[in-house]
Amino acid sequence: MRRFALLLFALAAVAGCSARTAVPAAPKAPVASKTPIYSVARDDNKIAISFDAAWGSEYTRKIMDILDEYKIKTTFFVVKFWMEDNPELAREIINRGHEIGNHSATHPEMGNLSAAEIEKEIMTTHKTIKDVTGFEAKLFRPPFGHYSQSMLSTIAGLGYYAIQWDVDSLDWKERGAEDIVLRVTEKSRPGSIILFHNNAKYITAALPRILQYFSERNLAVVPISQLIFYDNYIIDHEGRQHQTKGR
Repeated sequence: MRRFALLLFALAAVAGCSARTAVPAAPKAPVASKTPIYSVARDDNKIAISFDAAWGSEYTRKIMDILDEYKIKTTFFVVKFWMEDNPELAREIINRGHEIGNHSATHPEMGNLSAAEIEKEIMTTHKTIKDVTGFEAKLFRPPFGHYSQSMLSTIAGLGYYAIQWDVDSLDWKERGAEDIVLRVTEKSRPGSIILFHNNAKYITAALPRILQYFSERNLAVVPISQLIFYDNYIIDHEGRQHQTKGR
């Protein structure tokens, strides 16, 4: 009887030790959905703005100065050749507290590529981002918004989330600051992901007005990584991500 009691005590001790030293489960891998994330259904006032960086860097530092004035952090999607041409700016993006997303190596239409070509575009850029800035990217925006089911499956397997946008500033069309401001303020809502470009001609004139508008309406601008959900979610046919009951 005494031996049995000692055995029970020993088993309980081992179980208790195991419980105390258990390693938390790793986050779930991205879901290979039928559509990228265009926006997020949220019950708060969070939204995200983002800047695609492929050609040019003239306005990038000024953009970051404006973001600093409003105490806002955001997401810059960079192409590999932009990183190679602007390593100091890339490091400054991270040092100022922003995040970097992967925007491919050569800016192709990703939906036309094979799985092997897609993986090369993603991972060579991933390595460059890591080597230059130390940042581990996990968000991917396909150039031109062009994608395929093969692309979505491939990048999910690489641990990436596909990010599009539901508000397009069309800043690259150079119609003036007023046009950018009106487009963005009229279409933005909680959970929106807004697309800008780091070298658009009128971006530095339009951005303060847009950020002021968001501030007055209590819309909190956060990096995309703080807007999206990482597990227990679905993406509907419009690309809006919803968290499910497992939250």
